[in-house]
Amino acid sequence: MAARKPISAAILCGGEGRRMGGVNKGQLLVAGKTFIERQLDVLRPLTPHLMIIGRKSAHASPPGVRLVPDAVEDAGALGGIYTALQASVTDRVLVLACDMPFVTTAFLTFLIEHGDDADVVIPRDEKGRHPLCGVFHRRIAPALKTRIDGRTLRVDEAIATLDVREVGKEAISPFDRDGRLLLNVNTPEEYREGMSGYDTP
Repeated sequence: MAARKPISAAILCGGEGRRMGGVNKGQLLVAGKTFIERQLDVLRPLTPHLMIIGRKSAHASPPGVRLVPDAVEDAGALGGIYTALQASVTDRVLVLACDMPFVTTAFLTFLIEHGDDADVVIPRDEKGRHPLCGVFHRRIAPALKTRIDGRTLRVDEAIATLDVREVGKEAISPFDRDGRLLLNVNTPEEYREGMSGYDTP
């Protein structure tokens, strides 16, 4: 079921994948599809307003998806979130890092509908917060820009003074039967271990 209020979705693809040896993580494969293809399959039922945030030279734009270059260079994931908020045609933006291939439409719908009056909605499990799988309101863009200008680039620090609504482990667990829902892939080892049981190269 789609979210009740209009929302945009942005996949963050601006990182250099240093810990993956410079590999474009969004193009890694799971069961014959790239991470980004899987994410777009999950996001399309939620909104027609789809964006990929990243460098034009590094990413091609799939049909129906806007490619938006980073508004601020070298600002990391926080800069990507800021760019998504600036480019959004809706008040709220679902932001997803390109290295999270197992999120589902059902879970993201739940996340969108949880605390829709908050500045930020993010999941939190035993590993901590997952701010790169969250819903951000466009009104916080100036606050994020202030943090970027001050070179406070950690997302958790940048949202510390905002109205952040967390979705806890108990709420997450029905959507996470195999423990992979919020897996993000940063190293070759995490890729091999996380994709165990899937048809990968």
